[in-house]
Amino acid sequence: MRNFGETIKSNPRGANARRRCMGLQELPLEPQLRLARQLGLTSLELGIANAPMDLPADASEEAIAYIARNWSSTVRSAPEDQGTLIGLPRPYSTPSISGVFQELYYWDTYFINMGLLASGQTEQAANNIENMFYLIDRFGWMPNGNRTFYLCRSQPPFLSQMVRELFEHTQDRAWLHARAYPALQQEYWFWHTHRTLENGLSRYGGEDPDDTTLRELGRSLCERFGLASPESPEQLYPYGRAMLALAESGWDCTSRFGTEAQLYAPVDLNALLYRMERNMEWFAGVLGLDAERSQWRSRSEFRRARMDELLWEPERGCYCDYRFSDGHRSALFSAAAFYPLFAGMCSPERAAQVVSMLPLLEMPYGVACCEKTGGLLGLQWDYPNGWACLQYIVVMALRRYGYKRGAQRIAEKIPRAR
Repeated sequence: MRNFGETIKSNPRGANARRRCMGLQELPLEPQLRLARQLGLTSLELGIANAPMDLPADASEEAIAYIARNWSSTVRSAPEDQGTLIGLPRPYSTPSISGVFQELYYWDTYFINMGLLASGQTEQAANNIENMFYLIDRFGWMPNGNRTFYLCRSQPPFLSQMVRELFEHTQDRAWLHARAYPALQQEYWFWHTHRTLENGLSRYGGEDPDDTTLRELGRSLCERFGLASPESPEQLYPYGRAMLALAESGWDCTSRFGTEAQLYAPVDLNALLYRMERNMEWFAGVLGLDAERSQWRSRSEFRRARMDELLWEPERGCYCDYRFSDGHRSALFSAAAFYPLFAGMCSPERAAQVVSMLPLLEMPYGVACCEKTGGLLGLQWDYPNGWACLQYIVVMALRRYGYKRGAQRIAEKIPRAR
């Protein structure tokens, strides 16, 4: 006789029907996962949408235990400004337990929050978001991090997705209406007014720092790219602005943009802003703001149309960064091409074309930043290097479009990358 887990797994009505018949949709995430393990089922087989991937037991248990031991070691408290450190009203999460990177960082915190929510630490995830709201209230936008020297740039705009993930856990409409929605409007306005191009798409850039800082950034870029640093400030400034854009992109440095990152409309940025527009449409619907809901929908539809027109490369079958200064697309295929899938903005047909190119990035221990090709400069965000955030983006992009086996395959590689 088959056990209950085998019976549930064979249910022809699919994962959602399995969850309904078991009453799982009424349970928080952790009890759902415990029940899945007891039944010998994967989270995919039970349709647990926000679950971490099902990994080999030894690897996943070791990783989960390590994370559980160290969560508290990543939390800092600094309610007052201290030198270059910008004080935050609530405890905040850092990417490292010691050494460098002891600040709250913009896009790092999205991935940290996903781990916190999966671990049941909703309060700390909320603290991180509230700290970001504070920075937006104080500066009008979310900086790279809570240091004064980060006030010259932002980072990939994941905040609306952080809010949505948290709201789906708490269902706190009062918070969404009074706190989150206004802060996100302000954050969107920053990207709209400071980073929008004439073609309607957006770019990475920076808030012009003083001349000394700009020259220092220019020298840093030249050093990383192995270039002789110009003596003339006028020749050094463009390199400084490129370094600002690279730092804002999070891909500092990469052959995707070379030394002219400020001249591209990147795939990942525009996909994230599309996701923000769709999230804002959804928030407006939850709050009964029908007129605003329609406006957000129009913005997202416009951006998607422009991305399909300017960023889609039909010969390769993928989204590519668009160099707006001369109207050419980058020829380099990178993991950024999966952001439109992560954002849910491309058709199933185009998603299939992008997924077909995954072997160009797939490595024994996960996904590389970009394909192996001539002209790469051996930078941090080049082949064969891979970063944890990109593994997550690719895995969730694959899951979103139904490529569950591919997602599982990539996820199982990651714990082995030590």
